[in-house]
Amino acid sequence: MRHTTVLSAIFATSLLAVATMSQAADKKSLVFCSEGSPAGFDTAQYTTATDNDAAEPLYNRLVEFEKGETNVVPALATKWDISPDGLTYTFHLREGVKFHSSKEFKPTRDFNADDVLFTFNRMLDPEHPFRKAYPTEFPYFNGMSLNKNIAKVEKTGPHTVVMTLNSVDAAFVQNIAMSFAAILSAEYAEQLLKTGKPSDINQKPIGTGPFVFQRYQKDSQVRYVANKQYWDPSKVKLDQLIFAINTDASVRVQKLKAGECQVTLHPRPADVDALKADPNLQLLTKPGFNLGYIAYNVRHKPFDQLEVRQALDMAVNKQSILNAVYQGAGQLAVNAMPPTQWSYDDTIKDAAYNPEKAKELLKAAGVKEGTEITLWAMPVQRPYNPNAKLMAEMLQSDWAKIGLKVKIVSYEWGEYIKRTKNGEHDVSLIGWTGDNGDPDNWLGTLYSCDAIGGNNYSMWCDPAYDKLIKQAKVVTDHEQRTVLYKQAQQLLKAQVPITPVAHSTVNQPLSAKVEGFKVSPFGRNVFSGVSINP
Repeated sequence: MRHTTVLSAIFATSLLAVATMSQAADKKSLVFCSEGSPAGFDTAQYTTATDNDAAEPLYNRLVEFEKGETNVVPALATKWDISPDGLTYTFHLREGVKFHSSKEFKPTRDFNADDVLFTFNRMLDPEHPFRKAYPTEFPYFNGMSLNKNIAKVEKTGPHTVVMTLNSVDAAFVQNIAMSFAAILSAEYAEQLLKTGKPSDINQKPIGTGPFVFQRYQKDSQVRYVANKQYWDPSKVKLDQLIFAINTDASVRVQKLKAGECQVTLHPRPADVDALKADPNLQLLTKPGFNLGYIAYNVRHKPFDQLEVRQALDMAVNKQSILNAVYQGAGQLAVNAMPPTQWSYDDTIKDAAYNPEKAKELLKAAGVKEGTEITLWAMPVQRPYNPNAKLMAEMLQSDWAKIGLKVKIVSYEWGEYIKRTKNGEHDVSLIGWTGDNGDPDNWLGTLYSCDAIGGNNYSMWCDPAYDKLIKQAKVVTDHEQRTVLYKQAQQLLKAQVPITPVAHSTVNQPLSAKVEGFKVSPFGRNVFSGVSINP
C-alpha cells in the first residue's frame, strides 16, 4: 500500500476509524462452534438436535417454548381456544409477519392461514401434491400419532385456523411447539412445484424466523443474516450468525478460548474445570433432561429373546462407565426417562451387575460362546453421551466377559441415524433429550409401536405397553396419567428393550461477552435475543 508523508496522519486517522467500524461490526456477529453437519433444514424430516439447531434460527411455530423454560408461549399464533370436549383447537394468527426473501424467492404476501394448512396437510396427507413430488418421512409427527389423531386442519378466515382431533391429546399444544412443526411458506412451495425443484425446501429454506439463510457448506459452516423485517425486532440483536462445524470437542474449546467462536457445546468432562477458571468465558450448567442408553434391536436374533437382553443388561458395569465416560458430570440411569420428568417411577430398580448369571442366561437361550454381534457407536458427542467410542469399548470388554464377540461399528452422524432408524444395527448407543416436558415425549416417542422407523431404535412393539401410553394421552387428569405412565415404565423395564446408562449434566461454555443466551431444557441452542457485548 502506498501513502505519502503529507497524508500519513490522515491515513492513520482513517485506519483507526475503519478499525473501530470493523470492531463494531464484529460485535454484531456471533460464531457458534457446532458439533455436526445438518442433513437439511426441513425440520419435519429430522429428529436430531444437530438438524434442529441449524433450522431453529430460520423458523417460527404457532406456539413455542419460552427460552430456557418448558412452558408454551404464543408465537405465530397470538392465542388459541380449546373446545370443552378437548377435540377442537382454534388458533388466531399473528398479522403482518413477513417471510424471508432469497435470490430465488420473493414473497408477494404476508404469512396467513394457507401457510399453516400447507405445513400440516403435507404431513397429514400422503397424497398431498408437494409430498408426492418430494417424498419424505415425518418421524416426530408420525411417531406421536399426530398423522392418525389430527382429523382435519381448516381455515375459517385468513388469520384463523381450526384443528380437529379424533381423540383428546393432553400434550397437543406442547407437541406442536416442537421443531418439526415449523411453519413453511405455501407460496414458496407452490413456486418450487412449478419449477420442478421441491427438494429446495430442505436445502434452500424460507421461514419467518429472526435469521435468514445465506449459505451452507457441509462439514464447514452455515451462515445466516439478520431478518430486518422480523415481527419482533427485540429478538434480532446480531447482524450475522455463523455455525462453524467442528466434530472434535477439544477443537471447539480451543476455538472458543481463542475467540474464534463465542458459543459452543458438549465440552469433554476433562475440560470443564479449565473452562470454569477462564475469566474470558462463562460456563452455564443445568441438570440434564436427557438419557443415554443402549438399544437392543429385537428384530435381530438373538435379541428377540428376553433372556438375551436381560443377560446383556446385567453384564453392563454402569458405574465404571459413569466414572470413565461422564467423569462426575452425570448420574446413573435406571429408568426409561430422567427423574426430573413428572410421572417418573422411582420404585424401579436395576438388575444387579452379575456377569456369571448373564452367562447362564445366554447359555439357556442357546447363544454359543464366541457369538459375534455389532455394537454401533455414535461418531459425535451428544448431550447424553460425551464419548460414545469409549463407552462402546467398555461394553465390548463387559460383554466379552460373558462370551460375546463385539464388533464396534460407526458412521457419519446423519448416516448413523438413518441406518439405525432402518434397524440395521444389532445394538446401538443412542439417547434423547426431552422436547416438551410431557412423559409421552419419552414413553411414546421412543418406545411405542408408532415410533418404529422414527425414534424407536429397539424396534420393540408391545401391545400391552402401547395400550397404556395411548390411554395416558387421552386423559387430561394429571394423577390418572401418572398412574398409567408408571405402569408403562414397569412393563418396559421388565421387557428390557433398552439399558438406561446415564443422565448427563449439561455444561454450555460461551464467551463472557455473550448476553441473553439460555440453556434449553430440551438441548436446543437458540440465538433469538442473544447479543454480544463490546
